[in-house]
Amino acid sequence: MKTLIKIIRREIAARGVLSFARFMELALYCPVYGYYEAKKDNPSRRGDFYTSVSVGKLFGQLLAFQFAGWLEAEIRNQKSEVRIVEAGAHDGQLAGDILDWLRSNRPKLFGQIKYCIIEPSIRRQEWQQEVLHEFAPRVCWFTDIEDLKLKARNSKLSGIVFSNELLDAMPAHRFSWDAGKKEWFEWGIRLEGGKFVWAKIQNSQFAIRNSQLETILPDGYIIETSPAAENWWHQAANILAHGRLITIDYGFTADEMFSPSRKHGTLRAYFRHHASDDLLANVGEQDLTAHVNFSAIQTVGESAGLTTESFLTQTQFLTRILGKTLKDKTFGKWDAKRTRQFQTLTHPNHLGRAFRILIQSR
Repeated sequence: MKTLIKIIRREIAARGVLSFARFMELALYCPVYGYYEAKKDNPSRRGDFYTSVSVGKLFGQLLAFQFAGWLEAEIRNQKSEVRIVEAGAHDGQLAGDILDWLRSNRPKLFGQIKYCIIEPSIRRQEWQQEVLHEFAPRVCWFTDIEDLKLKARNSKLSGIVFSNELLDAMPAHRFSWDAGKKEWFEWGIRLEGGKFVWAKIQNSQFAIRNSQLETILPDGYIIETSPAAENWWHQAANILAHGRLITIDYGFTADEMFSPSRKHGTLRAYFRHHASDDLLANVGEQDLTAHVNFSAIQTVGESAGLTTESFLTQTQFLTRILGKTLKDKTFGKWDAKRTRQFQTLTHPNHLGRAFRILIQSR
């Protein structure tokens, strides 16, 4: 029996029923044995799912171009040290694409910034360091935001804090609507005949509140929440003295999350390039994701004093950057290769509609 399965079974034996959020946390992040720990060549959903970074270098180059414009203004206005902070840098490829473009096209800015990576896994830090070895003087690693606050000169920073496909992989709680009892209940995991099966959690500490829609939701309607994602956004917002907080991810607004047509929720497993609803299979070998509730994290950021600048599809976001690059010769020539990559990144049938970008600032 695999070690990871033994670890999860021990927790279920101790608790009776395990929340899905805890199951997801162990399946993805358990040291040594979790999905993200054990698969060096499978960062994010690369290998099990197609990502913006796997399209080619253009995604990172466009981000670098936009980041440069923001950071140069930050330096002029604040005259303080600026940082780019990437949370969950996966295999380091996106960081490498951003840093390579800045080094080649904005050398002065490149020499003025620190690129900070928040990565709790020591194993993944080592893999990222291999990819980014040529940028070593400019890159530093931290295990979490508190570690960054502790080791940075100031407890708050100026610059850009961003994540790409991070929040959708944070542990999510799963709830279902009982139309007969007019109440929500939380799903957990227990053992039955040696297998993981779904079970109701009695007296869940979490709750779903959306009374306006409950009267029209079908029985068994499923929704997810991620307090972990909201807590992370709150921490990130509070460390930002001046600059922008950005997430690029799959997700919906709260109204879209509560659509009667989406009865089975958004949690999905990805295994060998195929999506699956069997969330309890292939433990440690398949990715697990849940769409981000952008309304929830937007509210968290605003409650921490941030201003919402924009909430866009990836198509809208990258097209706006494209317009700026066409007026700036330093971005480089738009050849056929770049054009093909841009089409894949922005076409609604590829990645353009699936990903959304929330930008908040202080």
